[in-house]
Amino acid sequence: MIFRTSVIASAALALVATMVEAHSWADCVDWRFNDPAKPGWRASDGKCFGWARQYPVNSGVQFGGLDSSSPSRHYQQNPKDFVPCSDHNHGIEPGADETRQSPISKAYGGRFGAMAAATAGQEICVRWPAKNHAKKDEPNNRVMINMPQTILTKDPSQSGFTAANIAKLDYKNCNQIAGDTDHTPCGGCFKVPAALVSGTYVIQWRWMLNNDEYYTSCWDLQVKATGGSATATPVVAGLGNSTTVFADLAEDN
Repeated sequence: MIFRTSVIASAALALVATMVEAHSWADCVDWRFNDPAKPGWRASDGKCFGWARQYPVNSGVQFGGLDSSSPSRHYQQNPKDFVPCSDHNHGIEPGADETRQSPISKAYGGRFGAMAAATAGQEICVRWPAKNHAKKDEPNNRVMINMPQTILTKDPSQSGFTAANIAKLDYKNCNQIAGDTDHTPCGGCFKVPAALVSGTYVIQWRWMLNNDEYYTSCWDLQVKATGGSATATPVVAGLGNSTTVFADLAEDN
């Protein structure tokens, strides 16, 4: 009886620890509402058309459950280096590999989700699980959407991403599920900058839970230009630790 009680107590403590330590990530990076007049983040409210890099869409894990999978999708940056996109190695909580692939398309298709696509100036929506952090007593810290408006040959540093912020989304914009604050779906929408040339851009979802405690997800977005923006003159510029080029580069570059 004592042994059984100890096992039950240990299991309960493990469950509590999981709930306390659960942190979020971008579950879908191109969420489209079934009815734009009635936006929502539940499975019945819409469908996903784009995912973060190397996102396991056929994992069979329920929504919001990939923090307990291997590799985990929640990546906590280490303030010592702030590696911007998880490389499955760095971080206080290393996550799955979300580094830029060569070619970029290698991170999408097959067992991974599709790459997101949009037209310059279009609104695009992102979804994430609440992971017990959208309750009334939790702070409504913003989700930063960081998108360098140049076509890159490699991912920028975190300072480069931070300088390229294009939107701030309310973390607690959720469809609350009674009795399940862990798997409650949340999300927000932002506009892709209108003056972009056609090409593939990188975007970072970054959320601060506590001071200097950041979680990120990274993905690539195929953008189709509108109007005269498609004929922009190529320009080389510095962005953090990266070299950027205003040009319609092939994704293999």
